[in-house]
Amino acid sequence: MRVFVTGASGHVGSAVVPELLQAGHQVVGLARSDKSAAALTAAGAQVYRGDLDDAVGLAAAAASADGVIHLAFKHDAMFAGDFEGAIAADLRVIEALGDALAGTGRPLVGTSGTVAFAGLEVEDTLTEADTLDAGLRIDAENAVVALAERGIRSSVVRLTPTVHSTLDHNGFIPTLISVARSKGVAAYVGDGANRWPAVHTLDAARLYRLALESAPAGSRLHAVDDEAIPFRQMAEAIGRGLNLPVVSIPPTQAEAHFGFLAAHAQADNPSSSTLTQDLLGWKPVQPGLIDDLAQGHYFDAPATATH
Repeated sequence: MRVFVTGASGHVGSAVVPELLQAGHQVVGLARSDKSAAALTAAGAQVYRGDLDDAVGLAAAAASADGVIHLAFKHDAMFAGDFEGAIAADLRVIEALGDALAGTGRPLVGTSGTVAFAGLEVEDTLTEADTLDAGLRIDAENAVVALAERGIRSSVVRLTPTVHSTLDHNGFIPTLISVARSKGVAAYVGDGANRWPAVHTLDAARLYRLALESAPAGSRLHAVDDEAIPFRQMAEAIGRGLNLPVVSIPPTQAEAHFGFLAAHAQADNPSSSTLTQDLLGWKPVQPGLIDDLAQGHYFDAPATATH
């Protein structure tokens, strides 16, 4: 299968591309810089130069492919405070990809996140069957799923807030490590009992491939291994890795300590992937988050998170 991948040189994309190539697929990766283009070429993929604002070009690249995996998102705009602009751009891309694939029966795999449901209309553990009518990332998820009605084998992979591995340089874990280094303590809020799900990058990449190859139209899938890690355990693992004390802080100090991550640091987001595993035969095989942190690679050098 000839697969067009947006976000191909990013964290998850850099694992999805070799996963696809090793399975015998051809890959055309979107690249907006020389550095990204060189990385894709070195990996054995073809390159399409462009960006998320090039709707016409994205549609043409999708039309010439046998399937599409959409991973790219304007994270730079989001972290600059323009979250609504980033969301609007994502919706425009999904519309362009949908127009290109309508009526073909070809697969389009989109990306969402379990954390979008934290604190909302979900009781305890989030499952693939849980949906919302609207929301900042939910609108894009729903738009991808709705493309099934236009003759596209569309599916959405909900990533956990923590996708971890040696490929993770700018995600939530590196950011939490940077915060701990700068503050001199690894902290959690209150009793730290709020829970985060997690998945290894390589396991997530395999799920994207399986979704591309065989997910039924309109599927919502969970890339979840660890279902519910108490935030306190993550703080303790970071404290051990940095040899720093681990402390509890009150909610009133969360924003001052964690910055833009304050809400996430207090989010309770237990999530299951039982339905995904049953549907596609996907089984996580890589180390869980706490074991991955114990391997030390996150602490070998100062974290490079820039968010």
